[in-house]
Amino acid sequence: MNEHNNPTEEQPNNPLHGVKLATILDFLVDYYGWEQLAKNVDINCFKNDPSLKSSLKFLRKTPWARDKVEQLYLYLIKKQTVHHPTYKK
Repeated sequence: MNEHNNPTEEQPNNPLHGVKLATILDFLVDYYGWEQLAKNVDINCFKNDPSLKSSLKFLRKTPWARDKVEQLYLYLIKKQTVHHPTYKK
């Protein structure tokens, strides 16, 4: 394996590199709660009897929904670093 194919290689232009989907979802649920998260990302797994397990299963199988969740996470992280420059994710 050459250095360009190394999966542990740093990806400075990818803010989601190394961040697990479970971590993202935990963060969003802690920040918003399920009800408000469902209003921000309109998907049924956040509305009807939501759980981390069922939501992660759905998001892993549904790229468009995962993208919406990741974009919301990136928005909040950027917002927090703007308001709190010493904040580290």
